[in-house]
Amino acid sequence: MDEQLKQTPLCGRHEALKALMAPFGGWNMPIQYEGIIAEHAWCRAKASLFDICHMGEFLFEGDFAAGGLEDVFTFSVATIPVGRSRYGFLLNESGGIIDDLIVFRLAPDKAMIVVNAATAPRDLAVISTRLKGGAFTDISAQTGKLDIQGPLSRDVMVAAFGAEIAAIPYFRFTTMNILGVEAIVSRTGYTGELGYEIFIPSDKVVELWDQLLLDERVKPAGLGARDVLRLEVGYSLYGSDIDEATTPLEAGLEGFVDLSKNFVGKEALLRQKEQGVARRKVAFEVNSRRSPRHHYELCFSGEGVGTVTSGVFSPMLGRGIGLGFVRPDLASIGTPLTIIHERVSMEATVCELPFYRGGSLRS
Repeated sequence: MDEQLKQTPLCGRHEALKALMAPFGGWNMPIQYEGIIAEHAWCRAKASLFDICHMGEFLFEGDFAAGGLEDVFTFSVATIPVGRSRYGFLLNESGGIIDDLIVFRLAPDKAMIVVNAATAPRDLAVISTRLKGGAFTDISAQTGKLDIQGPLSRDVMVAAFGAEIAAIPYFRFTTMNILGVEAIVSRTGYTGELGYEIFIPSDKVVELWDQLLLDERVKPAGLGARDVLRLEVGYSLYGSDIDEATTPLEAGLEGFVDLSKNFVGKEALLRQKEQGVARRKVAFEVNSRRSPRHHYELCFSGEGVGTVTSGVFSPMLGRGIGLGFVRPDLASIGTPLTIIHERVSMEATVCELPFYRGGSLRS
């Protein structure tokens, strides 16, 4: 293993479970335990536990407007009610996505910003330069994060920590005592299933992991299953489907951009909105069980028109699925595409998202 890779507090637990470990976002992370297909199926039917301690967390305390936080993201922080969270973007001057993130409103003058692992150092630097006041702290090292996802996750959490959890609506959270410390339990996730994200001091995360796995309804799942789960419901992966060269308008994510407010990159988006985008993200289904892969070429009538950014075999649909970018005139539902890579060729059709609609997300 590369000694420069960071390790979560659960690395020893993963090794004891004989997980396949691999680099992800600068971290040594579990890709699978018993297998991606089995872990995917368990999450869709029962409850899976994911180590997400690699994510970054920042804390802002102060006046959101006077401190400048209100102008940092593509959405308003000040209008998030206490106890709720909001998804959106940190953009560069060109409107490119530096990161996609979620802000949790902890108190009238306090917010936690949860960012991707690989982009966390850059996010910290960029946000710091845009702030004019308040206290801004990187709390990533002292914050552990576990995600429990699946239709039985509510039952598991209530059995472990009390009925209060059953009352948390989607995209809301509560602060409560878990294992003798203050923890945030949020009804959010990345799988399309009912689930919770638990933020707890990092020195308690191993104990929490062990306790949740005592429940026979819970099994650990790695990043491999997580990638299949998120793609089946059409969620974008930073570094693949979105990046600094991609704007929210190109990615079809303008719903998470409030153009009535101020933020870096707004002028570029307004120009792009007026002129039109040169490419657009599409979802497509393959007419076989073959898996499209990142960087495979998308073709139309024998001409290269774009690139696959994410692709997997979907166990729920029984066929290959993927995301990619094409010319705007080819983004219509039903457009036939051919996916080419060396001697591989597969036929696909542009379709609507999500691919899989049977999840328990809003149960």
